[in-house]
Amino acid sequence: MDETDQRLIAALRRDGRASLSDLAAALGVARATARSRIERLVARGEISGFTVLTRTDVTAAPVRGLMMLGIEGRGTDRIIARLMGLSAVQAVHSTNGKWDLIVEIGTQTLAQLDDILAQIRRLEGVATSETNLMLTTRRPGAKL
Repeated sequence: MDETDQRLIAALRRDGRASLSDLAAALGVARATARSRIERLVARGEISGFTVLTRTDVTAAPVRGLMMLGIEGRGTDRIIARLMGLSAVQAVHSTNGKWDLIVEIGTQTLAQLDDILAQIRRLEGVATSETNLMLTTRRPGAKL
């Protein structure tokens, strides 16, 4: 992936609905070049998809947090399966370092968040945890 591809991806992150003409002008390339680069990036898996963020996506779970988990023993796969079955869990990330898993959680209220945190802490194999509330999320191209 060269600098033009990286600039193209950055432009798409800012505005995923930008026209090929606008993308080509921003990159200083022909419209056909912008189209072929997008097609090539998709075919190679560099761009794995396009998505839409709706108002409901942002407001459905206004109380959001990241819960870092330390897992004892070899129960990580079992714990991930249990976490994925909880409706408040939006994503589970494996990681290295101090924490084994990072869990993205979204609820309607702080009380619901507290309940789900307690439920996760009670899972067999969860040894330690730390949770941080997410206050603001900024995405490239998104209006605040």
